[in-house]
Amino acid sequence: MFLENLVFDTHDPQRLGRFWEAALGCAPLTDGPGIYETRLTVEGGPVLDLCFQQVAEPATEPPRLHLDLAGGARQAEVVERLLGLGARHLDIGQGDVPWVVLADPEDNACCVMEDRPSYAGSGPIAALPLDSGDPDRDAEFWSWLTGWIDVPGAAPRSLRHPSRLGPLLELCPERAAKGAAKNRLHLDVRLETGEEPDEVEAGIVEHGGRRFDPGWGELPWRSYLDPSGNEFCVLRAY
Repeated sequence: MFLENLVFDTHDPQRLGRFWEAALGCAPLTDGPGIYETRLTVEGGPVLDLCFQQVAEPATEPPRLHLDLAGGARQAEVVERLLGLGARHLDIGQGDVPWVVLADPEDNACCVMEDRPSYAGSGPIAALPLDSGDPDRDAEFWSWLTGWIDVPGAAPRSLRHPSRLGPLLELCPERAAKGAAKNRLHLDVRLETGEEPDEVEAGIVEHGGRRFDPGWGELPWRSYLDPSGNEFCVLRAY
């Protein structure tokens, strides 16, 4: 298995997708009714597709997954460019911090980060912070699921592609347990040739996850919850 997609629930896939495509320097993939997809390639490291799927209802709960963007010495320049693309400043009670909090055109929070050694080689996305009820437990789960490895970072546990390039997946202590509402952003993993969905499902359960039925009928993928209740999907092998 490998981590393939970062998925946004959105009211307007084309508008939000084109914003993030320009923000990150991605290559367009799919532009169709209710869907927009764009690809981020980190040279020598992971390939991550950003998928924007149309939903009827806007998100109501605080995000449990968001993007931290690489800023470093160019932080102010990155912020100004994002504001020019349609972002806005956002106050979430962060106070005096060395990073800048913005909202994308659909009010998804993102941060433009200061320089940190752990972000070297990340590409435009420095990190993907994910809320966790138990960072040690969830790091083991996501490492098994994706093949990403432990690396040093500011979060209690951080994972990264085995190349040690690309964004960190940061397991961050949650402020509150996951509610019933679906996360507005989630991750997808893709099966590799020869991996059996039922065997993978058994492994997910063994590692503390569980099957999740979103009520959408028969789909070409399976939906699950990680041990902290965060949604993710397992896609069929190509």
